Amino acid sequence: MIDSGLKTCTLLLAMLCSFAGAAEEFSEIRVGNFSHGNLRGWEEKKFNGSSQYRIIELEGRKVLMAHSQGGASGLIKKQRIDLQETPYLNWQWRIANRLGPLPEQQKAGDDYAARVYVIVSGGWAFWRTRAINYVWSGRMHKGDVWQNAFAGRHAMMIAVRSARDPVASWEKEKRNVRKDLSSIYGEDFRYIDAVALMTDTDNAGGRATAYYGDIYFSAE
Repeated sequence: MIDSGLKTCTLLLAMLCSFAGAAEEFSEIRVGNFSHGNLRGWEEKKFNGSSQYRIIELEGRKVLMAHSQGGASGLIKKQRIDLQETPYLNWQWRIANRLGPLPEQQKAGDDYAARVYVIVSGGWAFWRTRAINYVWSGRMHKGDVWQNAFAGRHAMMIAVRSARDPVASWEKEKRNVRKDLSSIYGEDFRYIDAVALMTDTDNAGGRATAYYGDIYFSAE
């Protein structure tokens, strides 16, 4: 277990010192083109051991497979998104197994079979960094919101899926990120600066396999 909070805090704070460039102006913006076998722009960040990420073919299409056995690393893509133009985050995911009812609000249980982050960089004012973790929870109920055990309010958690959802089944998600950020932080954020994903099992020492489909933002 990383009591210093390196896993989450490093991902959300240290990696995002600065961002440059304007947001793209399209009705649909691709962030993860996994179905094309493309990992361009995604960087791996290791924390405690590592998770393995690779493109595979599953049921006739290419997807990103993530496997973690007692380790933690994530993939991050720095890409500025204008939430005024494209506020909806879309993705598909599935898990091969559940981690069980871990104490997810505590550091000892901050593991998830699958999670997708959106990050608002604070630049050098790292204390202004904000993030939402959309997670496949093993303990919390769908729709629950809570502070990350390591990063506090810098990274808020939303249970999009729970232990009631089936394994080995693709689930399609759509979230209004601008609305979620405003609801949680009480501010209107126009831009997010990065998207990340992670399958991690380092704190409780478990094992998890998950699959991620394409990730994109849309106008509606």
